[in-house]
Amino acid sequence: MKTSVFVGVSVDGFMARRDGALDFLPPGGGEPHGYEEFMATVDALLIGRKTYETVLGFDAWPYGSKPVFVLSTRALQPPPANAVVEHLRGAPKDIAATLANRSLEHIYVDGGITIQGFLREGLIQRLVVTRVPVLIGTGIPLFGALPHDIALRHVATRHYASGLVQSEYEVLSQTSAGDADA
Repeated sequence: MKTSVFVGVSVDGFMARRDGALDFLPPGGGEPHGYEEFMATVDALLIGRKTYETVLGFDAWPYGSKPVFVLSTRALQPPPANAVVEHLRGAPKDIAATLANRSLEHIYVDGGITIQGFLREGLIQRLVVTRVPVLIGTGIPLFGALPHDIALRHVATRHYASGLVQSEYEVLSQTSAGDADA
């Protein structure tokens, strides 16, 4: 099973404001920058509860009929009528095994804590990070503390007329800090 991240961040690396607001992102996602094409390759989404609650506030459910697995230790707000949502809890490796057993081939991982947890456990294979030309100064960082370096292979960088700059990476491996110095 392949897991990917496709996320927009401010130039200073924040994926949301401290309160979860996404108002610094371009309205409607901005100009086309590969999101629709990416979503066409995804079998399901894995998101955290806070991301789920943010998405519930959108005018329309953005994921259509794709299954959305929401990680939370708490009860979830009810999903919209047309949404396919399942509540999961557990460690990232257990969640990954559960989803792999369902014959899912490509999972889109989203939400700060969820992305960070899956990265720490070596469970992300691809990162697509789109930088929005704005500095917001503080917020929820895309990347948190890591116990080890994570080696990446640059695949491509694309830029768009609006100023969006998108970089794609393949996640290669995790190395301990001592290994990185060798």
